[in-house]
Amino acid sequence: MTGADGFMGSHLTERLLELGAEVSVLVRPRSVLGTVGADFRNLGPVAQRLHRVFATDVAGPDAEAAIAELAPSVIFHLAADAYVERSFSHPREVLRTNMDGTMTVLEAARRNPGIERVVVTSSSEVYGPAQAERMTEDHPLQPTSPYAASKVAADRMAIAYHRTYGTPVSIIRPFNTYGPRHVYDVIPKFIAQALAGEPLLVFGDGQQSRDFTYVDDMVAAFLCMGAHPDALGRVVHFGSGKATSIAALAEAVASAVGGEVRIESAPARAAEVARLCCDAARAASLLGWTPQISLSEGLVRNVAWMRERA
Repeated sequence: MTGADGFMGSHLTERLLELGAEVSVLVRPRSVLGTVGADFRNLGPVAQRLHRVFATDVAGPDAEAAIAELAPSVIFHLAADAYVERSFSHPREVLRTNMDGTMTVLEAARRNPGIERVVVTSSSEVYGPAQAERMTEDHPLQPTSPYAASKVAADRMAIAYHRTYGTPVSIIRPFNTYGPRHVYDVIPKFIAQALAGEPLLVFGDGQQSRDFTYVDDMVAAFLCMGAHPDALGRVVHFGSGKATSIAALAEAVASAVGGEVRIESAPARAAEVARLCCDAARAASLLGWTPQISLSEGLVRNVAWMRERA
């Protein structure tokens, strides 16, 4: 798995270990006391149970060799530079990680005769402005940020590898996922602001909306994409099918935190998509996946986790 030490990747790694899988991971290298290696943010508690650990840049020259050495049967590719605002100031770096990193994985998979599945992680940001109340997988791709464009390029290349070389690719397109260990994006920011006694900053008029899914439900989605025969060669959406405005989300976070929580307005942000809401009918009909955890329940769990660490 790439990106295994991140928010989503660490939860998926833990679940795979619980299921008895032999899990090897590729993680971003860090310099610790002058030695370059793996300095885990999230995987420390399960590090001894991992089969192999490679600390290397997913878009660098050593990553493909590392994956080839492992010869895995299934690859979950989650490594990405996923912070949209960073792509405004560092578009080339974001493209390198997201596109070249995906090419690394696809090339390693293409040359591995034992590969059974490559799950490539896309993003709902690839769609840009919504042309329907709920987006199906056939919605036009109209990215509005360099980050979104990099994800379009990566998942189109994955489909090209499937069609050209027969690489067994599945593309998971999660809508906004939240939960413990998530440190960027609106929900952890709102919770952190509320716990610190700071106002929750709502950009623009607050009517921009997103589809939020709790991390445990998204782990189940990744497992479906990695094993279900009907996911092969497909793009599949995963989300709640419910659009929540950022203004309403601020109110929900304030309720989950409790006490006196202020909500304030801030100037609108550049290139922000007004609405993202998932039509997850394909996930339900093909894979039998439906989300189990409501937004209110998920926020309570997320607040409790962050409160323990405040």
